[in-house]
Order: sequence, then C-alpha cells, then structure tokens
Amino acid sequence: MILRPIYAVIEREVVKMFRQRTRLISAMVRPLIWLFVIGAGFGAVLGRSTGVDYQQFLAPGVLGMTILFGAMLAALTMVYDKESGVMRMLIIAPFAHHWIVVAKTVAAALAGLIQAALLLAILAALGLLSWKMNYPLMLVGIVVTALTCAAIGILVSAFSRTLDNFAAVMNFVIFPVFFLSGALYPIANLPLALKVAAMLNPFTYAVDLLKHAMLVPLASSSASELQVGVDLLVCAGFTLLAVMVASWRFSREEAYEPFIHIFPGKRGG
Repeated sequence: MILRPIYAVIEREVVKMFRQRTRLISAMVRPLIWLFVIGAGFGAVLGRSTGVDYQQFLAPGVLGMTILFGAMLAALTMVYDKESGVMRMLIIAPFAHHWIVVAKTVAAALAGLIQAALLLAILAALGLLSWKMNYPLMLVGIVVTALTCAAIGILVSAFSRTLDNFAAVMNFVIFPVFFLSGALYPIANLPLALKVAAMLNPFTYAVDLLKHAMLVPLASSSASELQVGVDLLVCAGFTLLAVMVASWRFSREEAYEPFIHIFPGKRGG
C-alpha cells in the first residue's frame, strides 16, 4: 500500500523535528517578539484603525508567520536528503515519485501545524485568545495555511540543488511573501504595485482566512479584506498547482536520471 511509505516519510520528519528542541523554542520566540515588541511600537502609531487593538490585529499574522517559517524550514529536508543520499533510497522505492513530494508536503504542513498549536497554547496562557473567535474556521484556516506554506517550501526545494541554494532562495522568497500578505498591515491602502503583488501572493489569502476566524468575531468585517470562499479557493488551487509543478520538477531531476531509467515504468506514474 502507498500509505505505509508515505507514513514512514512523515514519521521520520516529525521525529526529527521533535529532536531539534532549539528549533521549536526559536520558532516560539520569533512571533512573540513581533507581537510584543513590534506590535507595541506599531500599535502606538496605528492605534485602532482596523477596529481592533493592533496587537490583536497582529495575532493572525504572527500565527501565519509561525506556520510559514516552520513549513519552509521543514521543506528544507527535501534538499538535505538530496545532498545526503537519502533521496536515492526513496527514488528506487516501488512507488511513483510524486508520492515522495506529497509525503514531504504533508510532513512540512504537519511541522507548521505543530508549531502553530504550540504558539496558540502560549497565546491562550497569556490571555491573548478570545472565546468569541470562530474556532472551527480557525482550525480550517490553520490547516489550509500550513498546506499553502508547505507547498511554497516544497516548490522552492524542488528547484534547489544544494542547501546553500535553498537558503538563498528562501530568504528571497519568504520575506516578500510575509511582508506582502497583510499580516502586518491592511493591504487596501498599499500603493497599486504593492497591492497587485499582495493579491498575487497566496499567503495573503491564508492570512486573511485566519483574520476571518480570529478578528471578524471581535470587530467589524473590515478586519478582513477578502471573502472566505475566495481565500479557500486560492489556497487550495495554489497548493495543488505547486505540488504538481514540484512533482514534475522532481521527477526530472538530473541527479536521479540513472535511477529513473532503471525503473522506467515509474516515470510520470
């Protein structure tokens, strides 16, 4: 069955993440700095222009940021496996290559979900979560955001040959994706060019979905800028497209051509 090897890949990634405890701790420190340090500074300037306190407005953004960084770093293991030779063992396994990409995507999304759960526990302990929030929608939003962020990371990994290359490309991708997402400020008042870039950014729709769950029940609908249906459709469409492109690229990786030719029936399978 295909589920067993997929489960094995996911289990390996999750176990590796929990063994890297400093990674989990640093993943919690980053959003708290944004929330309390930068949030306090920006809040003094912006006030309640969005209908809620700025730190409340920032909460969905830092939650999305935690998922984004967690999923992107988890996707790094795909490049590491290429360099270490682990990927060659996966390539010769008796299942289609695109399942490797799917398993890596799910594992990266799961890493983002775990870090999001830890952050939510901290925010709840600090009294920063309201009982008025739409919890079912927040759960859906976190899952959708994790899959979207994992798809971004896997897409970058599929086109990266080395860890150094991935790190350079990730820095080039992750900061524009985050800053042009509406996580820190509404996108409605951005200059036209930046607003267009934000609307082309799939992470924008993921963050807006979290806003619908966490902010709209606390304030007016102006806290979010798009429709829930649009957010879900764009995130799902991007995730599917990104996984398909990553699978296509991965199945044609030059380093694995000899292995692919050994099992010609697997190409495109």
